[in-house]
Amino acid sequence: MSAPSKTAAGRFFEDFRLGETLVHATPRTITAGDVSLYAALYGARFAVQSAETFARAIGYPRAPVDDLLAFHVVFGKTVPDVSLNAVANLGYAAGRFLAPVYPGDTLTAKSEVIGLKENSNRQTGVVYVRSQGFNQQGRLALDYVRWVMVRKRDADAPAPASHVPDLPAAVAPDDLGAACPAINAAAYDPALAGSPHRWRDYAKGERIDHVDGVTVEEAEHQIATRLYQNTAKVHFNLHSESQGRFGKRLIYGGHVISLARALTFNGLANAFHVAAINGGRHVAPLFAGDTVYAWSEVLETAALPGRADVGALRLRTVATKNRPCADFPLRAGEGYEPSVILDLDYWALLPR
Repeated sequence: MSAPSKTAAGRFFEDFRLGETLVHATPRTITAGDVSLYAALYGARFAVQSAETFARAIGYPRAPVDDLLAFHVVFGKTVPDVSLNAVANLGYAAGRFLAPVYPGDTLTAKSEVIGLKENSNRQTGVVYVRSQGFNQQGRLALDYVRWVMVRKRDADAPAPASHVPDLPAAVAPDDLGAACPAINAAAYDPALAGSPHRWRDYAKGERIDHVDGVTVEEAEHQIATRLYQNTAKVHFNLHSESQGRFGKRLIYGGHVISLARALTFNGLANAFHVAAINGGRHVAPLFAGDTVYAWSEVLETAALPGRADVGALRLRTVATKNRPCADFPLRAGEGYEPSVILDLDYWALLPR
């Protein structure tokens, strides 16, 4: 009898079971080096995350880690157990940022399988998971749902019973703000922040072209994928992916989200905190050499119960590849305009 393998090939669709809990390796301590590297990769300029002095002046104990850096680290923990054999990550829902994360904090993660659905081709299936990230005190820092298309090991293998979870269209405003301490809005310096526009200056239906574009380099998306310890083959294994459907590595969808978020600074410079991710779709793939642009629409404005310091904007940020967004590209007939790569719905907090 041969000894059991000491290596892991990752889970395939038929290996998942509804209701099971997956505890993910490896704990990850976020350092100031990670913060600097994240800034180098995306160029985000939000003042609260960029400057200790600015953060302390408005009431933070120190500059927090960028919300999406924390998200990517937790996401990366889940990959070996959820999406190592993924074809593509498909979407997100019900994401909440529940505690600030600071350099020196250690994040761990676990996921629950909340939905399964085999695709009609019987080659793949969609796996829905609720993933949670905890800090070193065991406090829940991040909670979100995602769904991912995963290959089957054997097309003839029986599929798990189909179940698609019922997910909310958006996080309620009453559930926002847990990761943002009370701030001194009067001490929020608009000149240093880069914009005079506060929460009250935005209106439902307003559209903003973020103007700038950024070209994705092969090296940077590879560094980003490794920074998050994301081991999905589609992102880093050129040998295997050269034989796949695209013939090259697919850029991690979270990399696209962070690029789009950084671009929103031009027009939303005071939207310093991502409080929730209501939903999102990776509409089309992105590859090295493509240039990303973005535009946003204000879907809703909301005052937060008991908070006179910050207000929330529900934003829809759309990212495109190789197409500026002055005319706000989105739909073409029943589908998306061909250049659209990301359609993200989220809540952001601004000073009042």
